[in-house]
Amino acid sequence: MKSVLIKSLLIMTILSLSTLFSGCNNYTAEEKEYMTLIESERTDKDEYMKNDPYSPFNQEPKVSFEPLKYYDVNPSFVFKSKLTEFETKDTIIISGTKGEERKVLKYGFVKFIYDNKNFTMNVYEGTSKSGQTYHSLWFTDLTTNEETYGVGRYLDFELNPDKGYIYTIDFNKAYNPYCAYSPKYSCAIPTKEDFLSLEIKAGEKKFHH
Repeated sequence: MKSVLIKSLLIMTILSLSTLFSGCNNYTAEEKEYMTLIESERTDKDEYMKNDPYSPFNQEPKVSFEPLKYYDVNPSFVFKSKLTEFETKDTIIISGTKGEERKVLKYGFVKFIYDNKNFTMNVYEGTSKSGQTYHSLWFTDLTTNEETYGVGRYLDFELNPDKGYIYTIDFNKAYNPYCAYSPKYSCAIPTKEDFLSLEIKAGEKKFHH
């Protein structure tokens, strides 16, 4: 009886392991290369956050550094989309986390499909303190304030002059603004319009618990 039980346990273990490894091998060679690249970028970002004098962890008030927290890299959260520019680009007022008002331009939007549902994200144009123009996506979703930062997360958006250009919207690169780490900083708060009604289990998680 004991030997039968041991054999059964061995068989279950082998089946579990084979299922695990077959699941790990479901990715294409291209996807595996992409996943390795994202992991490398995350390692580089940790190095920057830990050592660079301009990192939020090396400003006053001092915040103790620890590696940033992420979801596992998930290729299913990478999408392609054209940018649709708004015919009238309205300037809107948004709030910062310290209560200040900020002016940004609603530049356009991108679209993606997930789980057979259509989603739209606004592309915003802003101006940095140094006078540089930048474009950005920011959002909240069903993980916000649970597994991810309560204010929301950001995606950088580099504008291409080609009107037919196909952009990559990669939520594995979704990151927390600096105010997620240090009270020194203020960051833009995504509007109600920037809420995505799905769980985006990709990109950066909460830093503080």
